[in-house]
Amino acid sequence: MADNRQNTNVTMRTPRARVKGLGASGHGAGHFWQQRLTAAANAPLMLAFIVIVAMMANRSYPEAVALMSHPLVALVLILAVISVTLHMRIGMQVIIEDYVHAKGLKLASLFANNAYAVVVAVACLYAILRVSLGKLV
Repeated sequence: MADNRQNTNVTMRTPRARVKGLGASGHGAGHFWQQRLTAAANAPLMLAFIVIVAMMANRSYPEAVALMSHPLVALVLILAVISVTLHMRIGMQVIIEDYVHAKGLKLASLFANNAYAVVVAVACLYAILRVSLGKLV
């Protein structure tokens, strides 16, 4: 199909937007790739998480703490928490931006989404570090 416009160089984007190469929202491509990266990281991290939880089954509390105290186990759990909470935050942000149209409600929802992700991440990281470094027995 032929382009019938008089001038094909005419665009609605500002010169700055053309130079920066950003879309309408200014951050969509970065969030898209960050979402895909965290999704790819979540697959092996969740498999490792399942293995760790399965290894803790039928163990006494001190044995479970000893397993959690291993640096590799703690690192895997920390990476899983960070990746999952980032993935969750970005996914909910996209849903809020697409489906919440009232400006005030959208702003409040985005703030609540970010606050929730931070609270979940901090609580999980605190628990992992407390058990792995403190060796609570």
